[in-house]
Amino acid sequence: MPIDPPPADAIARAVAGALDEDRALSDITTLATVEPSLAGRAVFVAKEPGVLAGIGVAAAVFLRIDPTVAFTRYAQDGDAFAAGAELAAATGAVRAILQGERVALNFLQRLSGTATLTRAFVNAVGDTRAVILDTRKTTPGLRDLEKYAVRCGGGTNHRRDLAVMAMIKDNHREALARDGKSLAEGVAAIRALAPGAPVEVEVDGLADLEAALAGSPEWVLLDNMSVADMTEAVRIAAGRAKLEASGGVRLESVRAIAETGVDAVSIGALTHSARALDIGLDLSF
Repeated sequence: MPIDPPPADAIARAVAGALDEDRALSDITTLATVEPSLAGRAVFVAKEPGVLAGIGVAAAVFLRIDPTVAFTRYAQDGDAFAAGAELAAATGAVRAILQGERVALNFLQRLSGTATLTRAFVNAVGDTRAVILDTRKTTPGLRDLEKYAVRCGGGTNHRRDLAVMAMIKDNHREALARDGKSLAEGVAAIRALAPGAPVEVEVDGLADLEAALAGSPEWVLLDNMSVADMTEAVRIAAGRAKLEASGGVRLESVRAIAETGVDAVSIGALTHSARALDIGLDLSF
């Protein structure tokens, strides 16, 4: 199944910002030691197994520096690869390749790290009904790229931003209570402001579940609840809302959480704690 790519303008902004941050066009080492006419071929090589994400972003780095650089993909985003696999090659002016090397690797290593971690969680929940969701705990300015990497790993994107979906979290609950309003009244206020927007209500215990369900939200988030309580929440909800489990989810615990019958498990670590994969760029002439 094709993976929806990130918006082209998101890629362009991220690449331009990263190259500007690195002052790539003012690379004193490369400008001093590499002749403009020198051509070569640089291959992205995996030093460990993983799942690919961001190969198009890496290509965009070189093409922004020098549109004549030829970029060849040997694997596609979403593909699993083994250690030693050649993932892509950039052929053309060595100056452009060296100026963009670090930025291209930064994107490819980090996005592939997110895709790889996501795939591990997706595989762990296996044939349960639960899908793996990401969160808004993303690197500022890179949300669209990181959420794309989650898709490459087989995960599902949760809300992209604050305007696309409403979520009544703990601080919102406190604000409602301060004004003497119920969770159902909070949901109704959201419906009035943004008709058609999905609504989710966060609860951190079974005592608040019925109050959350009373407003008929599309989702209820079970925050940091035990497996036993999540199992009971599934029974109580009885399909009246979809249930999302969240809070401190680890690879070792996600299967048990999924087996409670929840519809989704959200994991902030997919984007805020994924380790960058070891991918190198080998230059030849």
